[in-house]
Amino acid sequence: MANVKLAVIYYSSTGTNYQMAKWAEDAAKQEGAEVKLVKVAETAPMSAIEQNPAWKKHYEETKDVQEATVDDLDWADAYIFSVPTRFGNVPSQFKQLMDMAGGLWFQGKLVNKVASAMTSAQNPHGGQEATLLNLYTSMFHWGVLVAAPGYTNDAAFTAGGNPYGTSVSVDGEGNMKEDVEEAVRNQAIRTINVAEMIVKGQQ
Repeated sequence: MANVKLAVIYYSSTGTNYQMAKWAEDAAKQEGAEVKLVKVAETAPMSAIEQNPAWKKHYEETKDVQEATVDDLDWADAYIFSVPTRFGNVPSQFKQLMDMAGGLWFQGKLVNKVASAMTSAQNPHGGQEATLLNLYTSMFHWGVLVAAPGYTNDAAFTAGGNPYGTSVSVDGEGNMKEDVEEAVRNQAIRTINVAEMIVKGQQ
């Protein structure tokens, strides 16, 4: 296969999207991709983090994970984003990274990258689809090619049936209510396969 470079970029407060990102990273590596797993920088004040034991625990446990920069967006051929929903949209932490990509966008360096996204909320109708569609709207502005999973694999149905990207509902402690690992892995493989077509076409 073509040497596809994938950036798995996540934001996670209690660990759900971190776990999904890890599954995506593993699946992409098994497909032969060169993968970077990076987290979006936390911008919430420690006073807020410390009020939620699960948030504080995850924050401490992932201090050594490399933080995402716009250089990762430039480096990669493809992206998998994993972020929780915030009122039907992406978290402000993730939005800040997107806003910092204006220079790359202006130079045309984001055109024809491939992206796919995953999300979580506290219930199945907590804004998951809206979050992914809002994220993809920015991708269209960037000139990125969206590789949503659709219904290309039966795992989409067992994970809740979201065609825009794998989504999961979680309890207050960040525990997943559905089994989405297979759906995440298949979404990662699809992203790599689509990116491979683009990379080969540009060689």
